[in-house]
Amino acid sequence: MMSYGFSAEKMEPRSGDFMMVLLIILLAGIGISALFSASYYYGNYKFGNSGYFFTRQIMFMIAGSVFAFVVSRIPLSIISRMIPVILLISFLLMFATFIPGIGREMMGGRRWIVISGRSFQPSEFVKLAVVLYLASVLGKKHDRINDFFNTILPPLLMGFVFTAMIVAQNDFSTAFFVLTISLAMFFIAGVKYVYFAFIFTAVIPVAGMLLFSREHRVRRIIAFLDPSSDPVNAGYQVLSAKQALSNGGFWGKGIGLGTQKLGGLPEAHSDFIFAVIGEETGILGVLFVIILFLALAVRGYSLALKFREKNLFAYFLTFGLTTSILYQALVNMAVVAGMVPVTGITLPFFSHGGSSILITFIMCGLLMNLSRNKRSIMEELN
Repeated sequence: MMSYGFSAEKMEPRSGDFMMVLLIILLAGIGISALFSASYYYGNYKFGNSGYFFTRQIMFMIAGSVFAFVVSRIPLSIISRMIPVILLISFLLMFATFIPGIGREMMGGRRWIVISGRSFQPSEFVKLAVVLYLASVLGKKHDRINDFFNTILPPLLMGFVFTAMIVAQNDFSTAFFVLTISLAMFFIAGVKYVYFAFIFTAVIPVAGMLLFSREHRVRRIIAFLDPSSDPVNAGYQVLSAKQALSNGGFWGKGIGLGTQKLGGLPEAHSDFIFAVIGEETGILGVLFVIILFLALAVRGYSLALKFREKNLFAYFLTFGLTTSILYQALVNMAVVAGMVPVTGITLPFFSHGGSSILITFIMCGLLMNLSRNKRSIMEELN
């Protein structure tokens, strides 16, 4: 028996999904190139260094790649046992944002902790922690999926705690993101529709009250419905982004030749980098980036389906990770195109931001782990 197990382990392919790895490399490579183009003017204007954001992003990507490599080598059983610790760390990091001297308020939100001059956005870590936690709970209790008090209520309460803390940071968009991913995982787990009705009945009034409780949120909604009603303030970002996309036409102006990033488009290196891509590479470039994200999602969901009958924890984890990356990308693109109100959600692999890129790479590392070890994972018990 021992020799048989050893042989099987030797025979198992360990390279993982080559196409998934290639897609991640392509997205990261195109992303860093687009960031340099989008940020060199603002970097020079703000810091006297045209490569300021590019250099920082390279450092974040290197660190993220290291984390991804390490995570891809950790056995899934160990990751599963670490989930309570990950949840505790997430809670402590979120709580730290409210501690004077550690938490810092920027752009109207108290979302960052700063230690030794280094800032980190804990809500990005929460995105990962919630997916891991829900995958574990739904995997272990799937045979009792419609037991509301023992299966549904605990993760609901956990999600409520994190969502409330994110809202308290004045980050409504990320709170909505976490809620949406959680509901998607509940849906794929087969939770009864009546429970969704209960959740929506409880959440919608509260969400509506919170949405209209802050002036900047109301302004964003008005700007979404009619950008021209406030073209100088709330509608300025939307109008500038649409102008950039319009300027690109079919072929684009050429890489590096966009003009909206030269002071006309706020957050060109961050939330609205997709508009720069549209202006410089046109419809062709936009479609290519969208296809890359969709292809990555297809690989992720195909992998998830392989685990469906074998290992539910791996199934829900793969689905949650893939959905998180895809949903974040689609929401960002929809904002730039004026299809949804401005959210502050960044574009994975492209937008500048250390916290976001690190978590994105860790998620990719987990996906590579699941792909690389799919045979042994499918042989494990839930």
